[in-house]
Amino acid sequence: MKMPDKEIRLIVAETLAERHRLQQESTDAIVLKATASVLAPFGIEEDDRKEPRADFQHLRRWRKSVEQAQSCAFKAVITVIAAGLMGAVWLGVKVVLGK
Repeated sequence: MKMPDKEIRLIVAETLAERHRLQQESTDAIVLKATASVLAPFGIEEDDRKEPRADFQHLRRWRKSVEQAQSCAFKAVITVIAAGLMGAVWLGVKVVLGK
């Protein structure tokens, strides 16, 4: 008694799908374990995500405030240079008109 080709293909497809699912589960477990082992020396535990999240939020706020301070410092330097040039021009005009 010979099995029909459709039935053979169905069995092979189901077997391959099951094998793929098992491999995916195994890969996911390996990735999670590797990630946990990499983060553990930094004090980041698998179950405790609030602390690292708060730390990263703090770092982001710090970075943004530093960027804002740099921007303000750059604007202040440009303003001082422009004011100095305008003052020099004004003094030059006063000297020329004063003669």
